[in-house]
Amino acid sequence: MITTPRHLAPGDRIAILSPASSIRHEYIDNALPVIERYGFEPVVMPHAKGAEGSFSGSIDNRLADFKAALADPTVRAIMCSRGGYGAVHLLDELSPLIEADPKWIIGFSDISALHSLMVSHGIASLHAPMCKHLALMPADDPCTRHLFAILRGEKPEFTTAAHPYNRPGKVQGQIVGGNMAVMCGLIGSQHCFIKPGSILFIEDIGEEVYKIERMLYQLRLSGVLANLKALVVGQFTEYHYDERNSRNMYDMIQSMVSDYSYPVAYNFPIGHVDMNVPIIEGAEAKLCVDSNGTSLKFT
Repeated sequence: MITTPRHLAPGDRIAILSPASSIRHEYIDNALPVIERYGFEPVVMPHAKGAEGSFSGSIDNRLADFKAALADPTVRAIMCSRGGYGAVHLLDELSPLIEADPKWIIGFSDISALHSLMVSHGIASLHAPMCKHLALMPADDPCTRHLFAILRGEKPEFTTAAHPYNRPGKVQGQIVGGNMAVMCGLIGSQHCFIKPGSILFIEDIGEEVYKIERMLYQLRLSGVLANLKALVVGQFTEYHYDERNSRNMYDMIQSMVSDYSYPVAYNFPIGHVDMNVPIIEGAEAKLCVDSNGTSLKFT
């Protein structure tokens, strides 16, 4: 059973904070008018533009912003400014606080750790673009429009073209996923959100083919891969592969899941790319993979 945070009404407040790496200030500044255009009030938390080493602040500073946003009843969603690395520092401290007044957590990449925390507590979350996307893309960009539509209570359907490696089938189940390295780091912990029967989506950036293969072996050896209902393969970007092994990323993934019979969809628009569609983590979804392509619909 999943709890969906309350849908946003015009004028509701969206807190912007930086739970991991530091961010260029202009990305936050230029995201604010986009949030306002969609009818919401952005609130920049005190340490959102901070910097301490590669992080936006100390663990205590980042936690303070998050705790304040969770405790403020006028804040109905929390947009993480960016990923990077560092969200994992906050999981244990945030764990007892998120159920009192469930709010949308928005972000992707390293923010996958926070999505895993939310869904493991039975609360839906939003794997979606963050401040840089809002700042650099047109305000009516389709991913931005879908993001705010979901916050208002709409349930979009996404489609993508057929891929030669697609394995057809129709399933319905709970969809979860995100960044491979982050998710694999939580396998075996109380915060892991991948359960038997999940529709899992995956993406990553800057990870070599053999490193993603190693992560998939972790999922395989821990029983995760065998017990999925379906797999959605998103975008793997900024990587190189050893030509001696003659396999690119999708070749390797196809080989890793060849022993299973569930549907697999490739080249889905999720990841570190401009077309990064928002996914409701923990929601029930229908996935259809056939000769025409792939469709994903939230129920």
